[in-house]
Amino acid sequence: MLHVVATPIGNLGDLSPRAMEALKAAAAIACEDTRRTWQLLSHFGIPRPQEMFSYRQGNEERVTEKVLALLAEGREVALCSDGGYPAVSDPGYRLIRACAQANVPYDVIPGASAVEVALLMSGLSTSSFTFRGFPPRGPGALRNWFAEDRDKEHTLICYESPFRIGATLAAALDALGDREAAVCIELTKMHERVSRGYLSDLVKEYEGAKVKGEVALVIAGNNPKFRREPQVLV
Repeated sequence: MLHVVATPIGNLGDLSPRAMEALKAAAAIACEDTRRTWQLLSHFGIPRPQEMFSYRQGNEERVTEKVLALLAEGREVALCSDGGYPAVSDPGYRLIRACAQANVPYDVIPGASAVEVALLMSGLSTSSFTFRGFPPRGPGALRNWFAEDRDKEHTLICYESPFRIGATLAAALDALGDREAAVCIELTKMHERVSRGYLSDLVKEYEGAKVKGEVALVIAGNNPKFRREPQVLV
């Protein structure tokens, strides 16, 4: 069986007992970065499996075939990323899809996810939300990407590079108007930081700022209680 294992997004204490057992029992581990996964295994005293190999963008098709062959031999295989759930803005979808189409049994072992952690840390509405992964880089494409959600009431969550967060906030302000948002940096880690406020305030805070670490951006939906209306000069 294939075990799709969620791993900690920062704090190693978030690895569940069930995930630990799956990693211990696996004859093979397909992971985003073998060095990162080996650090995780070493921390918990989990022996290195018979096989451990990289499953990343660029080799997904080839490694998917390898994993399917291992599963056909009756071997236990674990799939994990550097943090969070495999296939959620990380490699893994092709393998999971291939197993589903071939009726190969697999399970998902729950754990930490930056999406839900960021949503709750933002203090914004949790009644409905949309996660859209990483936004495009080009200025025009970026603004249009946000504009698609301009009239929707759901909370919007995306990931972003720390090197582009200022420009991304500015594009969001331009496309969505001045509404509440939160910038979540290094969630669950030692230097966790969350900035909450209106987009216009966050644009000023992060303009030219040097940010280190992984970033999740959470933006309120189109609802008057989360929106700052422009002042009308009389």
